Amino acid sequence: MNSRDKKVFLWSGPRNISTALMYSFAQRQDTVVVDEPLYAHYLTRSPAKPLHPGADDILSSMEVNGEKVIEGMQKEGKKQVTFFKNMSHHLIGLDWDFMKSGANVILTRDPKDMLMSFSEVIEEPQMSDIGYAIQLELLDYFTSIKLPFVVLDAKKVLKHPEDQLYKLCNFLDIPFDHAMLSWQKGPIPEDGVWAKYWYKNVHLSTGFQPYRQKDITFPERLIPLLKECQPIYEKLLKDAL
Repeated sequence: MNSRDKKVFLWSGPRNISTALMYSFAQRQDTVVVDEPLYAHYLTRSPAKPLHPGADDILSSMEVNGEKVIEGMQKEGKKQVTFFKNMSHHLIGLDWDFMKSGANVILTRDPKDMLMSFSEVIEEPQMSDIGYAIQLELLDYFTSIKLPFVVLDAKKVLKHPEDQLYKLCNFLDIPFDHAMLSWQKGPIPEDGVWAKYWYKNVHLSTGFQPYRQKDITFPERLIPLLKECQPIYEKLLKDAL
């Protein structure tokens, strides 16, 4: 990887503080951020389109061909670092070889917290909507080809943002910047057209919000999916910062 053209591929599930992390990197003077470039590709290859608010706007405003998107991701960045915020489940039918050209970060979250948040927008999520299974496949893929990667746990980032970001920057071989810890309220120009449906909390924030355990009864209908996700999450945590 060209030291003057670092590519960071974030592989997150939904509602995993991935947008807050994108806002954090957007504060760096040496970094350009790209918001979910494979979203339209995913909607054309997945039965989930009817469930996603603003799907038609997404499809009309983005490249829908995933291979072309990946070609674009390989081009030299406008700044030293290009941070691609991706959802892991958007990788439907794509060759993963391009990941060798950048640094790969898996962002995960306790599925109990994640499912409660995600179900506020999509009431009946499936495993294919939330990324845990693909994240485990990514972990196995990176390990099998000896490609360096790191796992971030959302709860740890919220509890210790400076420590976690410092360690992440160390892995990425870029200097830690204190500007990453805060931002101004409101949207940023790099937001996808779906921001109005998903980014309300980040738009109201000025930094990583302190972690708080929600005192809410977990929905019974989501318990089977939680039981599928929990062992995967625990495997991912073994490699977490």
